[in-house]
Amino acid sequence: MMLIARYGVTWLMACCISACTYIPVNMNPHADAPLTPISLDLPRYMGRWYVIASIPMFDERDYVGSAALWTLRDDGDIDDAVIGRKHGFDQPETRSVFRAHPEHGAKNSVWKVRPLWPFEFIVMTVYLDPDYQYTVRVTPDKAFAWILSRRPDMPVETYQAILLKLDDMGFDTSRFRRVAQLPEPAGSAGSPGSDVVR
Repeated sequence: MMLIARYGVTWLMACCISACTYIPVNMNPHADAPLTPISLDLPRYMGRWYVIASIPMFDERDYVGSAALWTLRDDGDIDDAVIGRKHGFDQPETRSVFRAHPEHGAKNSVWKVRPLWPFEFIVMTVYLDPDYQYTVRVTPDKAFAWILSRRPDMPVETYQAILLKLDDMGFDTSRFRRVAQLPEPAGSAGSPGSDVVR
């Protein structure tokens, strides 16, 4: 989302201290609208997805170059890996891998992610373009979300169109934060005013 694997232990910690964790009130007038999972071809959905922007969990906020890497297992579950670099591109890449169980009766897009037995949390797909190039994964309470791309960049018009869809779904789009994917100097492609989001 973003992405899914790094949530692991920190998601569990977040659940345990949720009373002490500040999540802004969602002021979107559609905040209470239920989310509808979309249907997807699970094998085609596998592979690497770059995190273009997210409503991040607290452990994701200092990461750059974040990506999700999903691998379908022989038993039908998914090896759910999150890759990234904490504090900057000069830092070593980290990787965490957990297991996700897709609910096949829920169009393959609702996954139970297990960070630590017996704890699980739900992440679902609410948007996927027909060419499987862009997708959005979210938690059902709309507290966290991830805009993902097969490439480490995204046209600004595509990004804005996805934000509009999420606004219609009831997300507080002001909470989305871009995730740097390339170590670029100021004024280069991907900086404010350019035609790609990186």
